[in-house]
Amino acid sequence: MQIWDTAGQERFKTITQTYYKGAMGIILTYACNDRDSFNSIENWMKQIKMHANEKVCKILVGNKSDVPDRSVTYEEGKRLADSFGIKFFETSAKDSLNVNDTFFSIAKEIKETMINSDKGETPTSGTGASTGSGGVRLDGKTEKPKKEGGCC
Repeated sequence: MQIWDTAGQERFKTITQTYYKGAMGIILTYACNDRDSFNSIENWMKQIKMHANEKVCKILVGNKSDVPDRSVTYEEGKRLADSFGIKFFETSAKDSLNVNDTFFSIAKEIKETMINSDKGETPTSGTGASTGSGGVRLDGKTEKPKKEGGCC
């Protein structure tokens, strides 16, 4: 799994648009104590809709849930995620709260999307999903089944 953190910075906008095309999962993150970062989520979702595959997995994350000077409530974050039909997590990198759960959740969703794509249930053209027998890896490559007997 490759993880790119652009921190929503304008100087990464053209790079970000390029990576949307091949992305299988996107974690949109705002800081619970930064209303502007929360308000930017809608714009980021528009960018994703324009540049990413329509089946890309997305999760909304409110980070810094441990800070006392919150300006975005849990309910606001959850409501926004629900409006987009995506999962929502509040995390604290400082307290290590829900960080692993967030990454496991998106990895699981990507894997399920790839498996369903292999079965023809939800086509995800352009995501690098693999087809054929064997296992499916998160990097989109197919693992060939091991042959019985012999050395190879």
